[in-house]
Amino acid sequence: MTHAPGPAPRAGEPVDVADTSVGELMSNVLKDLSTLVRQEVELAKAEVKAEAGKAAKGAGMLGGAGFAGYMVVLFLSIALWQGLANVMDAGWAALIVAVVWVIAGAVLYATGRREVRRVNPKPERTVETLQQVPDAVKGERR
Repeated sequence: MTHAPGPAPRAGEPVDVADTSVGELMSNVLKDLSTLVRQEVELAKAEVKAEAGKAAKGAGMLGGAGFAGYMVVLFLSIALWQGLANVMDAGWAALIVAVVWVIAGAVLYATGRREVRRVNPKPERTVETLQQVPDAVKGERR
């Protein structure tokens, strides 16, 4: 009992489904839902791709800034070495600059190690939420 397809109804306009079977209605709903999900996935992919491009560009710029910072520290260290070499032997001046960098490196290492040890690799809230999914599907609540 299907009828010839006429012009598509406009949004908000009532559709006459009196002669349509429940199976056909369900098929249409599932088809529309499938199309909607597919379109949403494509939209999400496009958005993620655009954002990933922005993130890559920003990461490249941060890398360049890090290299520039490294060069500044290198040349400041050389300048300090040369400045100290004006009042003492160049070897001792180089040793003093190296010791300053050993101390800075040790402090950064200890701080970084402490921060890494504080990281919890297990996503606690996600695990808890995922444990509730089977109960939610069954209609139970925790």
